[in-house]
Amino acid sequence: MGSAGTGVNGGVSFWWGRLGLPEPRPALPGHREVDICVVGGGYTGLWTAYYLKKAEPGLRIAVLEQRFCGYGASGRNGGWLYNGFAGRGAFARRHGPAGAAAMQRVMDTAVGEVADTLDAEGIDADVVRGGVLEVARTPAQLARLRAFAETERAYGPDRVQELSAAATAARLRVAGALGGVWSPYGARVQPAKLAAGLAGVVERLGVELYESTPVTAIHGGRTPRAVTPYGTVGARYVLRATEGFTSGLAGERRTWLPMNSAMIATEPLPASFWAEAGWEGREVLGDFAHAYMYAQRTADDRIALGGRGVPYRFGSRTDIDGATQPATVRQLREILHAFFPAARSARIEHAWAGVLGVPRDWCATVDLDRRTGLGWAGGYVGSGVTTTNLAGRTLRDLVLGHDTELTRLPWVGHTVRRWEPEPLRWLGVHALYAAYHAADRRESTRRRPGTSPLARLADTIAGR
Repeated sequence: MGSAGTGVNGGVSFWWGRLGLPEPRPALPGHREVDICVVGGGYTGLWTAYYLKKAEPGLRIAVLEQRFCGYGASGRNGGWLYNGFAGRGAFARRHGPAGAAAMQRVMDTAVGEVADTLDAEGIDADVVRGGVLEVARTPAQLARLRAFAETERAYGPDRVQELSAAATAARLRVAGALGGVWSPYGARVQPAKLAAGLAGVVERLGVELYESTPVTAIHGGRTPRAVTPYGTVGARYVLRATEGFTSGLAGERRTWLPMNSAMIATEPLPASFWAEAGWEGREVLGDFAHAYMYAQRTADDRIALGGRGVPYRFGSRTDIDGATQPATVRQLREILHAFFPAARSARIEHAWAGVLGVPRDWCATVDLDRRTGLGWAGGYVGSGVTTTNLAGRTLRDLVLGHDTELTRLPWVGHTVRRWEPEPLRWLGVHALYAAYHAADRRESTRRRPGTSPLARLADTIAGR
């Protein structure tokens, strides 16, 4: 391994760096009239276009993307294709356990739906169905792990395997791991390959993809339309699929908060490292810290690892092509070294960041208002790789007017209040994550298993 250091910072993401940034497709050439206009060329928009076109090949569908398909979180995420979704506990409290259980069942099957569809369409996205491994490195984390496993078993007895420290190490040797929990409902993917492959399939189906076409406003009513600098697209339905970039649309600044998440990728690690660490199943890896981490072993034997860093930029600003702060890179490097001391000398070849959409109650949502002709999906809070697929299939059913299991799920039509105005928004989010980081530090020095009161207070303030 080379000397420690950092190579590229930004460049959209490591995933796009390996694949190569695509040549943007042509921009919108002028005014267009279509049946369905999708705003946003990430996973949500592409899956929605895919399933609509498969169901009704005659539909005229246009996707408008401000840069290129997969430029946002869809091409920058940690590659966790898994069954978690934002807001299960809140849905259970608001809609009852049966509603949350129904949502969980379709999320469980959605993991296979994505992987099987990629196989059927010939999209090579480095998928490995190794499941999800989450570890605990403090007594407080171990208590949360056990509570999580108990909750999961309430949704089905064989959903997870609770692992001892030794059983965890047999899968993956994380320094200081006191235990783990493994779920089969997960797979590793290469995010940019998924986005690029799906965009190509959608285009071949006859969907119009217009890139380098920012949408500045969306209007509903008798003539639903999306407004761009190059012309207006009118449609029967305009579907918003903009996730962390939603705040850039007129009137949407406080709808979803663009939360920052950042990642690093090491150089390829030698066989001697993997002989010591294990990770033969290539499970995606997470933990039970409050400011949690997420990681994967890549197809070319690197570790790609992410976490929060600086959580939010004042005024809902977003990064420039994925560049992140040096302090965030240092923080992620420290996590890497804590988990895998043998990687201490590994060079960090790439660091990058992106934004994810966070509703005020941290619950994802999907809906279609037939009166205005406007639909939307998002607010995945970082669990969107699989949930976007469910969103696409649900929007398909809503647009086509089908009453299905999907349209009756509790996230359909879920309403939430808007975020506070600035500077309250900035102060609140930064205070929230300062509390989470402080809680993690306190828990790391205590032998007692209880969760820090700071984290409980932060959860209450956040409305989670």
